[in-house]
Amino acid sequence: METQTSEAVDELIGILDLERIERNRFRGFTPDSRSIRVFGGQVISQALVAACRTVEDRECHSLHAYFIRPGNPEIPILYEVDPSRDGRSFTTRRVVAIQDGEQIFNLAASFHIREDGFEHQSDMPDAPAPEDLTDQSVHRMELAAKLPGDIASAFRAEQPLDLRPVHPQSFINPQKLPPINHVWLRLKKKIEDAPYLHRAILAYASDMTLLDTCVRPHGVNFFKGAQMASLDHAMWFHDDFRIDDWLLYAQDGPRASGGRGFNRGEIFTRDGRMVASVAQEGLIRPARKKS
Repeated sequence: METQTSEAVDELIGILDLERIERNRFRGFTPDSRSIRVFGGQVISQALVAACRTVEDRECHSLHAYFIRPGNPEIPILYEVDPSRDGRSFTTRRVVAIQDGEQIFNLAASFHIREDGFEHQSDMPDAPAPEDLTDQSVHRMELAAKLPGDIASAFRAEQPLDLRPVHPQSFINPQKLPPINHVWLRLKKKIEDAPYLHRAILAYASDMTLLDTCVRPHGVNFFKGAQMASLDHAMWFHDDFRIDDWLLYAQDGPRASGGRGFNRGEIFTRDGRMVASVAQEGLIRPARKKS
């Protein structure tokens, strides 16, 4: 199991090590998967890494992104970085992700020099310790046992992140629950002290559970009763953190209407520091009934 975990983390680190084609052009790849589309968190994180590769001595403090078309996991993704502005305090980058000559995703990111200033934050919500909760992989295995073999193998694959939901929702028989979803998360292996990499992996993780939050009151999910897809994604980094230490991802979904759901997230270190915030709107159509 330790070897599998190490391989899963190494694979994630590998897909974030983009191939540089030209000064502001990079190529990214998708690991072997049975998914019909590229995971949104992968594109966010790869685009962020592409932007970071063109900036020196500053850390990303915010990103805003739109998903335009589903990504094809069978072919590489080209990331083109527009060096929009290099100012005295802030640097701005725009990244376009392209497959087959078409945009599938775009991202704007802002970078800031380190400054001292006023400070306050929201309180971290009460939550059980991660050691008292079950790794989500247990629930994935339960689902895999009820799926066809070609799909089940994807759910049995070792994941690079340990996710421990406070109030887990059943994959197979989702119940109606409040639109609140608190999840402890961390990378399963220690990695180098590179702030951009920790931020990129948190961006990857931030898309894993957020959209599920706004469908909890309706007793549906991606597998049962709903067509779901991320539409946009915004993220703000407030402070440094380590993705290989436990972080609490406190999510809520305050509004759903017009076939879309809105979700928010606040991310805290175990000692209560708020290090990031997230917002996302997603498509949540009722699934079409099979005739």
